[in-house]
Amino acid sequence: MQPIWRVLRSLRAYRLTSIGALVSLLLLTVANALTPQLFRWGIDQGIVKQNLQIVLYSAAWMVVAAIARGLFNFGQSYLAEAASQGVAYDLRNQIFSKIQNLSFSYHDQSQTSQLLTRVTSDIEQIRTFVGTSLIQVIGGVVTLMAIAVILLVMNWQLALITLTVVPASGWLMARFIQKNSKLFRQIQEQLSDLNAVLQENLLGIRVVKAFVRESAEKTRYTTLNDGLIKANMQTIHAIHNTFPFIFLLSNLVTLAVFAYGGAQVIGGRFSIGELVAFNSYLLFILQPILLIGFAAPAIAQAAASAERVYEVVDAKVEISDRPGAIPFETCGGRITFENVCFRYPGATTEALKNVSFETKPKELIAVMGMTASGKSTIMNLIPRFYDVNQGAVRIDGRDVRDFTLKSLRSRLGIVFQETTLFSGSIRENIIYAKPNATLEEVITVAKTAQIDDFITSLPDGYETIVGERGVGLSGGQKQRIAIARTLLTDYSILILDDSTSAVDAKTAAEIQTALDDLMRQKACTTFVVAQRISTIRNADRILLMDKGRLIAQGTHEELMQTSPLYGAILESQVSKKVDK
Repeated sequence: MQPIWRVLRSLRAYRLTSIGALVSLLLLTVANALTPQLFRWGIDQGIVKQNLQIVLYSAAWMVVAAIARGLFNFGQSYLAEAASQGVAYDLRNQIFSKIQNLSFSYHDQSQTSQLLTRVTSDIEQIRTFVGTSLIQVIGGVVTLMAIAVILLVMNWQLALITLTVVPASGWLMARFIQKNSKLFRQIQEQLSDLNAVLQENLLGIRVVKAFVRESAEKTRYTTLNDGLIKANMQTIHAIHNTFPFIFLLSNLVTLAVFAYGGAQVIGGRFSIGELVAFNSYLLFILQPILLIGFAAPAIAQAAASAERVYEVVDAKVEISDRPGAIPFETCGGRITFENVCFRYPGATTEALKNVSFETKPKELIAVMGMTASGKSTIMNLIPRFYDVNQGAVRIDGRDVRDFTLKSLRSRLGIVFQETTLFSGSIRENIIYAKPNATLEEVITVAKTAQIDDFITSLPDGYETIVGERGVGLSGGQKQRIAIARTLLTDYSILILDDSTSAVDAKTAAEIQTALDDLMRQKACTTFVVAQRISTIRNADRILLMDKGRLIAQGTHEELMQTSPLYGAILESQVSKKVDK
């Protein structure tokens, strides 16, 4: 129940609202407790003694009590819901903020569907608990205590008979929660798995249709859906194994009260009005027990959901600012890798093995190699998307871990290998990192990225809305928009990670020509990862990677003479052109 206590502690931020809900709840309990006494007064002093005035007075006070119950019930429900909405709001912001700050290594190993389920379904379970189940439990406990005292004062023998249902029902509900808490967590995880299949199909619908896999995907989704239904039916079965016993207990207690109380009325030790009032209080005893019972599954679900939410909130941020980190303000252009070794979390082999090199100011560095040779890994270590396992990455002699993350990454211009665009206009995507950029600035970088002609040919130009993830644009068009977006930033170091892989050779050459002057004027150092020899042959230096090792470096001409692997890559590209 520790996650539940954490949820309850979060109500401190809504102290006044929570107190208001509790006060309304207490006043509602008082109004409920007074109603049977009004019945007793009206019956014993009015009907039995044939006093019409007392009957009318008791009826009038019952109307007042009914109005008060309605007002206080609305007050406690409204205020409890307001507090629950606040808790859910804070949790959503908290978990989203944490997701933004979590390192790449966390996202590499976490399913997007799991995170989505925690932000949506799990937080909704917590909100329902705070807004409904919690007030039911507190109201039930308060009502039980108040009514128990009244019953003991009225007739302690009948009270003891009535109150036997409380510990028995409490034991049944505690047993229910203990036995089924794992089941409720399993349901949330199965819901996440179901969402994962849905998300994959929405993202990959073209692949599904291209390979005629619609029926197979339906089968996969249906299988998981069946599993979720079975798990939910297990909870219903568990409920049916518990709550009928509670109802049976309440019915047996009702019979015992009527039998014993009726005997006392016949013997003259108990009035009819007192028996009617006692029977009304019996309903007030049974009602909170049933409400607490119905709240038990919601509490178990909320506990499982809170545990899953706090797993993300408490996740360790592996990449963060060191104590005393300084801002990255100037770049001389000397970037050094000193015996760098790196292994991705969960991997069995090292992605980089003792990689060492140093750049010069204004140098254009190309990184080349076969697939999975470690090219992109080098690019990921400069902005500290990951931290090295051994060695150091330095800028102008200072370890990148000595800089604040925000200042370091804000001075790095990066075009990733996988292009990501957001829903909105083309202009909004280009100014993503610089929202105050003018249209003239946007057009300038678009021309450099060789995308201006395409954009201006569209009916709405730069205000054209692109679909989710850039649907409606070709891979090359998305890459060029991403390049324009990066060129608009205030970068000191430029990293182009295979940024022209989706465009044709002619367009790639045009982009490279337009970038050359800009890179040498603005960037202190530029890194280009590319597969095409034509893209990197004009680089000041080429780093040749193979299986995580830096096996050669030099100009195009030098590597042609000294590196068999470089020659083999060049030969393979030439042969491909001949084949075409």
